Amino acid sequence: MKTQVFAHRGSKGTHPENTLPAFEEAVLAGADGIELDVHLSKDGNLMVIHDETIDRTTNGTGRIMDLTKKEIQSYNAGSWFSEVYDEIVVPTLEEVTYFLKQLNFKGMLNIEVKTDKIHYEGIEVKIHEWMTSEEWPFDFMYSTFNPKSLAILEQTAPETPNALITFADQEMIDYGLLTRNIGGIHPKINWLEEHPEQLAGFAKALRPWTVNKKSQMLFCFKHQIAGIMTDYPRKAVTLRNECQK
Repeated sequence: MKTQVFAHRGSKGTHPENTLPAFEEAVLAGADGIELDVHLSKDGNLMVIHDETIDRTTNGTGRIMDLTKKEIQSYNAGSWFSEVYDEIVVPTLEEVTYFLKQLNFKGMLNIEVKTDKIHYEGIEVKIHEWMTSEEWPFDFMYSTFNPKSLAILEQTAPETPNALITFADQEMIDYGLLTRNIGGIHPKINWLEEHPEQLAGFAKALRPWTVNKKSQMLFCFKHQIAGIMTDYPRKAVTLRNECQK
């Protein structure tokens, strides 16, 4: 079984995270999957950005929940990474999915529902309504740190794969293993390195984050982990293809 390589926030290590250029590089690199983060704006748009505020990855400031789509997209989301990207904006989930369709991406889109700090009302339903509004050339799944969101998704999207994200937290990993509606577990890579004895025959799909070091990638490929989240998908795909023929 080949370990699937997921591009974390697109190709975060080489392009501005959660932007169309980062997602394009992930597709060109041959990533099996793409991971992105979704928040809800003041006017109900699904914004693809990691933090609860736009401060770190744009030249603006403010909470996503307090800003409209137009306000968020009035700021630059790429120049913090490189001046080459000074016209890049925070995309919506709609814009990203249409872009991936245009690129004919055929892998797995891992949509992280960002409700661990702010539980945006109705975000789970809104995401699923969009994702099922038309046919895509790629598959999709949902992941989140928030068990309450997973419970909502079980009711809203019972046929869609999902996963619980956690840090190197044994209690949460055990919870994920014992909870019927949770399909996969995405722990921080440290947990795998500290508990190699638990990896053989792990009962659910295991996809650690963020696997950036060569030694960590080789560790995961050796143990035939289901998938990895990495900021360097091109590097990971090349190494995976050398290790797992």
